[in-house]
Amino acid sequence: MPAMSDPGGKNHDSRFQVRVWGTRGSLPVSGPEFSAYGGNTICFEMRCGEHTLIFDAGSGLLPAGYAVKSEGQTKFNLFLTHCHYDHMLGLPFFAPLFDPEASIALWSGHLYGEMTTEQMIHDFIRPPWFPIKPEILNAKIETRDFKPGEDLHPHPEMVIRTGKLSHPGEAVGYRVEWGGRAVAIITDTEHMPGSLDPEVLKLIEDCNLFFYDSQFLDSEMERFSSYGHSSWQQAIRLARKSGSKQVGFIHHAPWRTDADLDEFGRQAKAEYPGCFFARDGQVIDV
Repeated sequence: MPAMSDPGGKNHDSRFQVRVWGTRGSLPVSGPEFSAYGGNTICFEMRCGEHTLIFDAGSGLLPAGYAVKSEGQTKFNLFLTHCHYDHMLGLPFFAPLFDPEASIALWSGHLYGEMTTEQMIHDFIRPPWFPIKPEILNAKIETRDFKPGEDLHPHPEMVIRTGKLSHPGEAVGYRVEWGGRAVAIITDTEHMPGSLDPEVLKLIEDCNLFFYDSQFLDSEMERFSSYGHSSWQQAIRLARKSGSKQVGFIHHAPWRTDADLDEFGRQAKAEYPGCFFARDGQVIDV
């Protein structure tokens, strides 16, 4: 099992809280049939004591930005799993980027050796794809690159472990260790039927909670082979093998309605009580 960081007495604020701002995959959706679970694409906020971490810049980054700005937060680390549209489209709408008092570190590793984080951001936020260039952003912005598999230390008392996921164009999974607890985000990864990805198992081993790409069903995997996504059934198999306490299913397909996810949730709970389909707006204390 990976050794977990423990801030001990270094920080009186020992909370470890996850706020879910976007759980949808591929495309944002709206309408009454999606109101319970939400329609924003992937974005998570983690509060580790006084530190704020954000994972992915899907459309859920818009409400996340307004929330953290209204709370007076000005320092952020934003980690990207990869740069497909559904995980990036919220970035130009992140309110703190326009705040001259804000400091933001942007991290990525999925294109290590091919494109830097800075190049990726400049290619994404520019005409004709977007009406402005990054030069208009007022925050103090740093870009940081890493190689998948490296451990990151955004704060002295924190470890973020990384690993390469199976996805077209590459993607990165993250495991955040803080105060003797661990939460992992494993989104956009495809499993091979009958096997468990050792890279994923390493990231989720004995986790308090991990979130896992559950866009498809086991019965759909052959049809959607090579799309780069997995199933909630595979998430349960991984949870059992890894000894994780809880698993949250994410990256809901844009066609999955509330009724669909309710039914899948009932089936999943019968197999593994420590599981749930994540919802936009959900807050979890670890």
